[in-house]
Amino acid sequence: MATNRNDWRTEEVNDLCRALLSLDTVDEMAAFLRDLCTVKELSELSGRWAVVRSLADGLPYREVARATGVSTATVTRVNQWLTRGTGGYQLALDREQEPR
Repeated sequence: MATNRNDWRTEEVNDLCRALLSLDTVDEMAAFLRDLCTVKELSELSGRWAVVRSLADGLPYREVARATGVSTATVTRVNQWLTRGTGGYQLALDREQEPR
């Protein structure tokens, strides 16, 4: 059965996005994420973000896996979303570079 690429974009996901956007500081976001996620989930999410940043810096897969502690399979999956995803990773990378 074929699924629409946007099937994941439910009203509940939109509600979560609005909640995240309502937070103003790193401390507020950290408190929200800690209440929302387990420590393991936070570790996995932050590990994926470290992979994104390492790949954007041009590091090879094996070096990224070694440096971040994630599997090469995770590095491959993250790279697929970085290069062929919805553009969210790239947008965050670009925004991270913007002067505040």
